[in-house]
Amino acid sequence: MPHTTRIKVRGYHLDLYSHVNNARYLEFLEEARWTLFEERADLPRYMASGLALIVVNINIDYRYPATMGDGLIIESSVKSISHRSAVIHQRVVLAGKDTLVAEADVTLVAFDGKANKAVPISGELKTVLESMQVPATVE
Repeated sequence: MPHTTRIKVRGYHLDLYSHVNNARYLEFLEEARWTLFEERADLPRYMASGLALIVVNINIDYRYPATMGDGLIIESSVKSISHRSAVIHQRVVLAGKDTLVAEADVTLVAFDGKANKAVPISGELKTVLESMQVPATVE
């Protein structure tokens, strides 16, 4: 089951058309990823080690305009893991409805701050990311 984060749309999230500004979705998605890693990984230990997951690409599709007062649920799970990157799939839906607001694929690489370079995803980090994967469903 994907990890969920709830966000309430506030007035300062809106653009001139009274919709959530597209840039705010990036913040919502980031908030959900931080919450995912805070709840399912030892984030302070990774940060202290100098290892970080760095966003290198975001592909986002906007499907439905969210407006002030809407409750949003952001579902996050690891979609795929390769030798050097991982993709987190995130869906934004209206709370209490089945309305898809936006969805994104966020590509991350493991970055070693001490060595100042990207490193392979392996060992404990790979295990943690694998635990965040949701099995594919057969339709």
